[in-house]
Amino acid sequence: MKGAFALAMLCAASLAGCANDQEDIQKWMEEQAVGMHGAVKPLPEIKIFPVVDYIATDAAEPFDTARLEPVKLEKRHFDDPRLNPDRQRKPLEAFPLETLKMVGVLAQDKEIHALVQAGDVLYQVKTGDFVGQHHGRIIAITEDRVELQELIEDLDEGWIERISTLRLQERQEAGK
Repeated sequence: MKGAFALAMLCAASLAGCANDQEDIQKWMEEQAVGMHGAVKPLPEIKIFPVVDYIATDAAEPFDTARLEPVKLEKRHFDDPRLNPDRQRKPLEAFPLETLKMVGVLAQDKEIHALVQAGDVLYQVKTGDFVGQHHGRIIAITEDRVELQELIEDLDEGWIERISTLRLQERQEAGK
């Protein structure tokens, strides 16, 4: 019993000490509030813009989705050798285009050849060769790039032509 009484007295003394702290805080808050005044800035005035009608009926419709669709080719529209299932595939057709690197150019018998690296192996390619996994055919070789025309199958069982480029590796790194 004596222990419980002593504990109660200790708690009462502790609480009595807190009362003085509260008075000090109240006094400080009253002193700080003397010079304070709240102010809210007025909201900016809303500008009303005039309504303008679209009167260019002869021009292209700006919201027409047909403008955004790529040119589609029919699936069996042409006898492209890229789509021939019996055609023997070239080694560079096994690699995704993103993994290939153009590392140089050679001129041989007035024909330009590009040097393309796939992994640790270097391949010599010319215009008309097949490259990449999307039926890519080289259409142009310049000093700093190889341009390919790829055929990509879309969801409507048609084909979409896309032009892709392999850039010379040194120029890519210098531009970064």
